[in-house]
Formats: sequence, C-alpha cells, structure tokens
Amino acid sequence: QVQLVESGGGLVQAGGSLRLSCAASGRTFSIYVMGWYRQAPGKQRELVAVITGVGATTNYESSVKRRFTISRDNANKKMYLQMNSLKPEDTAVYYCAASEGYAALISGVVGFWGQGTQVTVPS
Repeated sequence: QVQLVESGGGLVQAGGSLRLSCAASGRTFSIYVMGWYRQAPGKQRELVAVITGVGATTNYESSVKRRFTISRDNANKKMYLQMNSLKPEDTAVYYCAASEGYAALISGVVGFWGQGTQVTVPS
C-alpha cells in the first residue's frame, strides 16, 4: 500500500510558476513509476507528465513540454512538478499517481492516487 499526498497548489497569475509536491509513504518508493495527472472542470483526467523509477526517463503531454518539469527524490519519497509560464488552460486539479508499470500508468491504470491539489490560473 502506498499513500500519496499532494501539496503546493494555489492561485497564480498567468506567466507565473508553481511547484507541486507529492509525498509518498508505504512501500519502497523507487519501484513505482510516478506521474502527474490533471482534471479540468467538465473534462477527462489527462496525463501531464511521467517519470520512471530511477528518474531516467520522463515524458510530457505536448502542451506542457518546455514549461513543466517532473522530478523525484527517491531517498525522501517525494516527487515534484515544477510548472513555469502557467496559462489559464493549466487550471485543473492535479493528482499524483503511482503504478508498478510504465504502460499501466500512462494508460490510466493507476495503482494509487493522491487526493489532488487545485491549481488556478485566472484568465
């Protein structure tokens, strides 16, 4: 069992930055592929970024490439999402996700979810 807790959301003006954190507890953190999903009002949940167990591979949804950076600190069981140049369309609830397989996580077959943190970028 893994528990995930997000923090760092908030309201930020367009062009600003936020850093989301995900703290994990439970089993060995490094075995999990981790990711950030987001869900905007009236829209389906979408994968924003993913990072493999030792951080060797990262991938991003096209609209956030070169603006968002995903990283992890396995020693402290944490994952981060640095979000720069934020846009109103980035407004959503952001969820931390963990799975034991890369294909599972990117297809939405997520083993563990956090409770979500709201990011709001007013237009």
